[in-house]
Amino acid sequence: MPGSSLPPLVEPAAELTKDEVARYSRHLIIPDVGVDGQKRLKNARVLVVGAGGLGSPALLYLAAAGVGTLGVVDFDVVDESNLQRQVIHGVSDVGKPKAVSARESIAEINPFVKVNLHEAHLNSENALEIFRDYDLILDGTDNFATRYLVNDAAVLLGKPYVWGSIFRFEGQVSVFWEDAPNGKGLNYRDLYPEPPPPGMVPSCAEGGVLGVLCASIGSVMVTEAIKLLTGIGEPLLGRLMVYDALEMSYRTIKIRKDPESPKITELIDYEAFCGVVSDDAQKAAAGSTITPRELKEKFDRGDNFALIDVREQHEYEIVSIPGAVLIPKDRILSGEALAQLPQDKPIVLHCKSGARSAEALAALHKAGFADAVHVGSGVLGWARDVDPSLPTY
Repeated sequence: MPGSSLPPLVEPAAELTKDEVARYSRHLIIPDVGVDGQKRLKNARVLVVGAGGLGSPALLYLAAAGVGTLGVVDFDVVDESNLQRQVIHGVSDVGKPKAVSARESIAEINPFVKVNLHEAHLNSENALEIFRDYDLILDGTDNFATRYLVNDAAVLLGKPYVWGSIFRFEGQVSVFWEDAPNGKGLNYRDLYPEPPPPGMVPSCAEGGVLGVLCASIGSVMVTEAIKLLTGIGEPLLGRLMVYDALEMSYRTIKIRKDPESPKITELIDYEAFCGVVSDDAQKAAAGSTITPRELKEKFDRGDNFALIDVREQHEYEIVSIPGAVLIPKDRILSGEALAQLPQDKPIVLHCKSGARSAEALAALHKAGFADAVHVGSGVLGWARDVDPSLPTY
């Protein structure tokens, strides 16, 4: 069996049944896995955070591989826009809790797998309790607050976890384990000591993701999980794998321990730590936010105002509020577009759901457009509350 710098993460189960031997025969005839490795998978308890883009293929392949107990953390429901990449869900699952939909799909893949549902918003109050009973964590979430929470909870409990991230055509995977037995322990803060400034890195909901990229990165995450559980191969501990789908290239980058990284002693307020919306944007939005219905009333009264859409051109082409003029946020933040803005009438900003327009609003207030406001729920709120015939994304 190829050596690994790490011992198997779990002990083997007592036995495999006749049906399990038949099911897992293609694993059993690989000398590196064999009966012993399959028994370890059967005895393993793996928690997947998020049943979305990365969680979908991860859960399906962990189940197919024979991981005995899977935990699913997700409080969201299936939306039609999920189906382009979240392959664990189907058309009939729209509106259903993602955790429930995932459990039903897993049962179809492998009825021998026990599934624990954690239909809660993962936070500092429940993370340690949820993580405690699992051998390994897979983090497929798409926001920095949850990533730092997962990391810190894993560090406090001494547990390894596999991390994956996707955006447009690129993906990243690594393994973090502060207390790794080989003495090469790292955690997510060694790679990213601090979160990026609010609004600097768009989410997948803002920037998009090629659906099949989820399968590429999710399968690498499961490969790493199987290696850790069974003690085969060399895991991505201390290495970051970067995949570029357009170039079809994989490269690995060494990660080193950050000597300046503070010791993690407790869970904190991660929303505040990551500053999901900057302080300036929060202050600007306070008292300067209107609802989609209030925007509709301004149109109905014939108010004289300028409606500015701060999204990107490709988003504007999907759906727009009638009468809105497109000026992307970055052009406002840089000051380049300020000369285009009218000085003789109030300005109303909007984006997809309110975060980017709040950032642009702060810039306008600083530039002297004191009466500028923004639509708190953006074009999604307009489609929901004013014109449901419009598409959403």
